[in-house]
Amino acid sequence: MSLYYSAKKRLKVARWKLRRQSAARRWGSHELNSSPAILGNAMPKSGSHLIIQVLQGLPEIGPAVNPGFPPVNRSEDNRKLGYEHTLENIKRMQPGDIAYGYVHAKNPFTNLLAQSGRATIFVYRDPRDVIVSHVFYATDIHKGHGMHEYYSENLNSIEQRIDAAILGVQEPGYELAPIRSKYKHYLGWLEEGNVLSLKFEDLILDRKSCFELILDYLVKRGFSLQLDRSRAVAILEKAVEPQRSGTYRKAQPGNWREHFTEKNKKNFKQSTGDLLSMLGYELDNTW
Repeated sequence: MSLYYSAKKRLKVARWKLRRQSAARRWGSHELNSSPAILGNAMPKSGSHLIIQVLQGLPEIGPAVNPGFPPVNRSEDNRKLGYEHTLENIKRMQPGDIAYGYVHAKNPFTNLLAQSGRATIFVYRDPRDVIVSHVFYATDIHKGHGMHEYYSENLNSIEQRIDAAILGVQEPGYELAPIRSKYKHYLGWLEEGNVLSLKFEDLILDRKSCFELILDYLVKRGFSLQLDRSRAVAILEKAVEPQRSGTYRKAQPGNWREHFTEKNKKNFKQSTGDLLSMLGYELDNTW
């Protein structure tokens, strides 16, 4: 890591400590130390920036702290971190701390993030919308994305790019896992009873109900809500500003219908099997 990013990290650590001191003064040290460490978790392009914005509203309604760190599995300069460093970042979280990341459902992560003293909210999204979001992000928004050159220079249409994201890519210089394989790393979170799983679509279309579920879950996990529910929900609502995300393009659920061709649908069904029914998005493959 460069000197710039090392200095930036040290400043963030200092800010984190000051914010914890401020929260302890405001809410009381006992209340802060009794709060769970809170992680918003998601697959890439599935609502991570949305859930962290929701969680960043918590310091205004109770004993919580926004350290302002990168995702737990990313470095200050946005490099992907390995298993050990990700685990260290999660273990470093103190009571009341808020974080987010892209953490696979495997041990020791599952055991650690489901234990007492922690609260983990997992957000998942319709894989078809994830594919469309990924393709537009890699092609048009993030020129440094590993698939940008491949999508821009090797493929000639949105149909071809969607197929590549469905089926995966294994070519010299380019590697992309099939969408079914990507979900396989996260599906285990849906089976964790101490983890709250929410659909991205519900956070968009039925936000108030989701906020109620989040508050119920956090209080059950040890969070001390200091305001009445209606005011707390209003504060969480105000905290959500999708346009603040550098990856924001279009959060409308079902956007895949504007881009999937019949060929894309066929390849998706053959490649993913019962994935949509497992996630609760379709009853069968007749869509």
